[in-house]
Amino acid sequence: MNHKKHILTIFILFIAICTTGNMEQVFADETKWMAVGMLHDWYSSAGCEIEVGRTREIPDQLDGLQWPAQFRNQDSKAAKALWIGATNYFDPLKNKTYPHKVVHVGPRVLDEENEFMPVEFKMYGRFERSRVIVDGVEAGKLDYLDAVDVVDPTLVSDRMLYNVVNTSIGITEYRKIYAFSQQNHNNYFIYDYTFKNTGIIDLEGTTHSQTLENVIFYFQYRYSPCKEGTVYGDGWLPQSLTWGHSTMNDARNEMPSSVDPLTWPENAPPRVLFSWQGLHSKAAFSTIGGPYGTEGGDGHLGAAQYVGVMTLHASKSGKDASDDPFQPTTTQYIQSDEKILSDNDQFNEPKMTEEYAAMSAGHPPIRMAEDVGCPTPINCNGYGDTYIYAGTKGSNPGGYTHTQGFGPYTIEPGDSIRLVVAEAVNGINRDLCYEVGANWLSGENMVLPDGSTTTDAELYKNSWVYTGEDSIFQTFYRAIDVFEEYENTGNFNIPQAPPPPDQFEINSGGDRITLSWSDNADTWSSDLWTSDVGYRVYRAMHVPDTTFDLIFECGTGTDNPTVVHEFEDKTAQRGFDYYYYVTSVDFGSIGYGDRIKPGVLLESSKFYTMTLEPAYLKRPPGKTMDDIRIVPNPYNIRAREIQFGYSAPDRVMFYDIPPICTIKIYTERGDLIKTIEHTNSTGDEEWNLNTKYRQVVVSGIYIVVFETPDGKKAIRKLIVIR
Repeated sequence: MNHKKHILTIFILFIAICTTGNMEQVFADETKWMAVGMLHDWYSSAGCEIEVGRTREIPDQLDGLQWPAQFRNQDSKAAKALWIGATNYFDPLKNKTYPHKVVHVGPRVLDEENEFMPVEFKMYGRFERSRVIVDGVEAGKLDYLDAVDVVDPTLVSDRMLYNVVNTSIGITEYRKIYAFSQQNHNNYFIYDYTFKNTGIIDLEGTTHSQTLENVIFYFQYRYSPCKEGTVYGDGWLPQSLTWGHSTMNDARNEMPSSVDPLTWPENAPPRVLFSWQGLHSKAAFSTIGGPYGTEGGDGHLGAAQYVGVMTLHASKSGKDASDDPFQPTTTQYIQSDEKILSDNDQFNEPKMTEEYAAMSAGHPPIRMAEDVGCPTPINCNGYGDTYIYAGTKGSNPGGYTHTQGFGPYTIEPGDSIRLVVAEAVNGINRDLCYEVGANWLSGENMVLPDGSTTTDAELYKNSWVYTGEDSIFQTFYRAIDVFEEYENTGNFNIPQAPPPPDQFEINSGGDRITLSWSDNADTWSSDLWTSDVGYRVYRAMHVPDTTFDLIFECGTGTDNPTVVHEFEDKTAQRGFDYYYYVTSVDFGSIGYGDRIKPGVLLESSKFYTMTLEPAYLKRPPGKTMDDIRIVPNPYNIRAREIQFGYSAPDRVMFYDIPPICTIKIYTERGDLIKTIEHTNSTGDEEWNLNTKYRQVVVSGIYIVVFETPDGKKAIRKLIVIR
């Protein structure tokens, strides 16, 4: 073959089959993460995020809106959708007028060739992510999560994702998503949409100019707080919670149809949809908060999150960009497996009419949360089992999805509609999830949020979980505050922490672990107060998705007032894994303004420098073969928690070994089960008690042979007790 003449065109196509239908779809979208604050989520170049849209894998059905993102399996997003509909639409693609025309992205359909067609998808950052190196290896948490295309020091947020998508209905979507890392604003995103009548209807940029009538922008939010206890997490909760079967949906500030718009209060609560985990009939305990209450559980709450979306702005018309307080006009909850949510087709006339009816359905006579809780709470997974669809009595296998529709608008060529929403997650913090869960399980120390006590464990647990509603509304009010500032000044004016060190390096050693970081934050200055930059170092043992402890700080007011850029961790213990991050701290910001908690310093986000690879103590090689030791010996599974802990429960260590050697492990009868090549020139090597076939070894006596390149040998016995 003449390779010089062989041209390879790479075009990535993902073929997926709907989990609830038979329609094949073509996927070619790009995804990016927003991951610099405590809330992490991924986004699609198609303009909205469909079910299993990032990986196309069913185990990732709950994927995104991770909070608190420091910990694993904190996802609360199952699917989203954006539909755009109009009436009396002349479709030049079919040379036909449709009474209702609807184009779709999500919750299960995606056609980037013909319906929602990406044009631009770019991430902007105030600064680049930090370079994090552990023992010479790139090991930062953001290495695969934070792909900044353009660095702009004047950016009004820490990250901004800019997305442009043409649609076959002639409307172009311009989407800006803002993310913040400041500790009072790091659990929400602001989405700023502009929908413009450009007339562009296909990939080639063909235009067809027409006035669009009764346009509705219809968003769907399928939430399920949260993944941790579900079948694709740690699995102690009923399987169907994974897809939102027991999600409780609620809303605020929906103007009732019986109210005169002229009397509707201007100071009404925010326009909000929000969700939390409700009751499920298949659990032996109350699933509110998702407690780990099954056999062997510690009680901790695995689903105490409240998640929701708030409207900040909605244009009055294509000619009037001022905010219309009566938008959205539709705020329904719809069955997540309803037929109109699958096999959507922009040329299926009867189905588009049905879809448009849902998009313009108005506000429900009673909210789901009120209906479920009135007169007494019921299991959410049973809610709607008597639902009638198309004249047929059905069931509720998939739970309910929030929807909101903005419009109807008349949009002339060149006119635009602007919609701005904030999406947030909040609730009780991780430490409190463990404290409340342990008390719930034991029935002890049950102090309610108001300070009173109770002997009712369910009342105690639920009362603490329900404080999440206050927490998410506090977040929404903060978003309102900064958005109003942005509208008035062009800047969110969130007081900023110093930038993180742009490089963080950790090196394992024989008697200490050495950390060093760059000094780029030293010269940072604030326009609002006298800046005084220092640093803090945090450490976790065993795994990176756990609580980190402050182990060192330097700067004004600390025990180390002289600012330094290195630290030696001499308290680490041999055989354990350690994870770190370093933050820049402005010690001059304390007590500033109403956008910082009094007494709370401004500190750079932990995620910029958080490590995903462990550091550990490495001793020098032994001087003779007689120095070699195996620890622990015997190994006893009943004592593994006090040996090398949670990070390595099945670990034994070989100490004081030669710098380069081959370690062969045999059964007592002489079968070779594992060979380890030790080449890092240290005196330490580990074995996690598995064979070359990755099988865990059984109880017994094992013979360990150490051999150097020059032929020297040492033999040790290891006893394993299971």
